[in-house]
Amino acid sequence: QVQLVESGGGLVQPGGSLRLSCAVSGIISRFFGMGWYRQAPAKQRELVAIITSGGSTNYADSAKGRFTISRDNAGNTVYLQMDSLKPEDTAVYYCNLHPTNYWGQGTQVTVSS
Repeated sequence: QVQLVESGGGLVQPGGSLRLSCAVSGIISRFFGMGWYRQAPAKQRELVAIITSGGSTNYADSAKGRFTISRDNAGNTVYLQMDSLKPEDTAVYYCNLHPTNYWGQGTQVTVSS
């Protein structure tokens, strides 16, 4: 059974940092890309960042220069380092095994003073 479990969300002040993690089990994930998405209230889910099986990365314009996606050597865990957070980054963040329909349950990130 494939499972993706996110962690690391929370409440942070504007300008602060958070590191999200997504642990994958039940599949050899290093053969797949991994993506981070987010969904704010009343908005559609949007791509934040993606990393391919070969390690190439791509970011949404809103994340460029502030967020960094990475994965461990075994490929079983993907991270999203988020710096210089803004209130508009507030959302539920989901990880996805790309290109599949396997998703994590989401972790809430709230940026507020």
